[in-house]
Amino acid sequence: MTPATMETSTQYELKLAQRMSRLGTETAFEVLNKARALELQGKDIVHLEIGEPDFDTPKNVVDAGIDALRKGWTHYGPSAGLPELRQAIAEDVSKSRGVKVSSDEVVVVPGGKPIIFFALLALADAGDEVIYPNPGFPIYESMINYAGAKAVPIHLYEERDFGLDVKELKALITDRTRLIIINSPQNPTGGVLSKQDIGGIAEAIGDRNIMVLSDEIYSRLIFEGEHHSIMSVPGFKERTILLDGFSKTWAMTGWRMGYGVMRADLAAQIARLNTNSNSCTASFTQIAGIEAIQGDQSSVDKMRVEFQRRRDAFVAGLNKIKGFSCRLPKGAFYVFPNVTKTGWKSKKLADALLEQAGVACLSGTAFGDYGEGYLRFSVANSLENLNKALARVDEWTKKNL
Repeated sequence: MTPATMETSTQYELKLAQRMSRLGTETAFEVLNKARALELQGKDIVHLEIGEPDFDTPKNVVDAGIDALRKGWTHYGPSAGLPELRQAIAEDVSKSRGVKVSSDEVVVVPGGKPIIFFALLALADAGDEVIYPNPGFPIYESMINYAGAKAVPIHLYEERDFGLDVKELKALITDRTRLIIINSPQNPTGGVLSKQDIGGIAEAIGDRNIMVLSDEIYSRLIFEGEHHSIMSVPGFKERTILLDGFSKTWAMTGWRMGYGVMRADLAAQIARLNTNSNSCTASFTQIAGIEAIQGDQSSVDKMRVEFQRRRDAFVAGLNKIKGFSCRLPKGAFYVFPNVTKTGWKSKKLADALLEQAGVACLSGTAFGDYGEGYLRFSVANSLENLNKALARVDEWTKKNL
C-alpha cells in the first residue's frame, strides 16, 4: 500500500457528537471561499459578500499595538480582560448609554461572537425559548440550537423599515422565554430601532425576569437618527447583555476583540466560560483597544461618512435595475434589496450573480427563512467597485429576466 493510499483510506468512521448536527454556519465565509476559487480560475469578482470594513485600522491604534508588543504585552492576561481596558470600556459605555457601568460588569473576549456563544451557554437550558430577529445574523439561530434551546424567530418587516412588530413580540413571549436577542443597527437589513421601538420592546417584556442580548456592534455606524440602547431604559440595565466591539467601528476585524457589558454576577460566569475556552484575549490587542476608545476618533467619522456616500450611490443604482427595489438602510454597511420581482429564489439568484456576473453577494436566506426574496450586499468596498457591481448586475438582469 502506497503512502497516498494509506492517507485516504481509513476503517474508522468519524463519529461526531449529536450536538454538532445542530450547529449552523456563517454563509459569508463560504461565499468568500467560492469567490476566491473563481478568482484562481482567472475570473474577476467584485466582493460584496463579507461584512468587513475595507479601511485599514487607524494608524494610532496600530502604533499602540506595535508599542505594546515591544513593551512585552505578550503574556496571559485575566480571563475577563485587562483592568485598564475594562475600565476604559466601562467609562465609554457609561457616557454613550447614559447608565453607570463599572469595570467588573465588562468582559473582553476574542471577537463579538463569544458573547453570543457564552450568553446562550450560560442562560439557556434545553426547553427554554430564545426569541431572535429573522432575517438576522445567522449565529444567533445556530447557537440557540446548539445550546439545546428552542429558537423562536421574530419577523422583521420591510414595510416597518425592518423593525419588529411589538404586538407580535408580546405574543411570542411565554413562561419559557429565557432570552430575547435584538440587534440595532441590524445585520443584514441595516434597520435601526428607534427610541419608540426600544420602549415598545421594554414594555412587551415588562417586569418579567427575561434577559435581553442587545447586539450593538454597529452602534457607531448610524446614518440617520441616533443610537438607542435598551440598556438605557430604567429597570433594564440588570437584564441587558450589551454586545459591542472593535471590529466594525475601528476596522479591527483581524484583531479579534469584542466585549460584553452585563451585571457583575453574570460577567463572572461569562469570564469563566472564557477561561475554559480561550483563556484570555490577546494582551497587546487590548492595549491597542484602549487607544481605539480613548484616542482620536476622526477616522471613525470619516469611515461613517464614506459608508453613507456609498450606501446612497448603491441603493440609487439598485433601484434602477429591473426586478430590484431597495430601502435606504439607516445604519451598518449593508443594503438588503427586495428581489421578488425578478421571479428568482434568493439563493439561485445570488449563485448566478457570482458565477455569471462576477458579483459576490449573499442570499437573504443565509439570514433565516424570512430572508427569502432578498439579497444582502456589503458596501464595504470602493465606490468604483460598487459601480462596477451595479453595471454587472444590470447587464445580467437585461439578459436573464
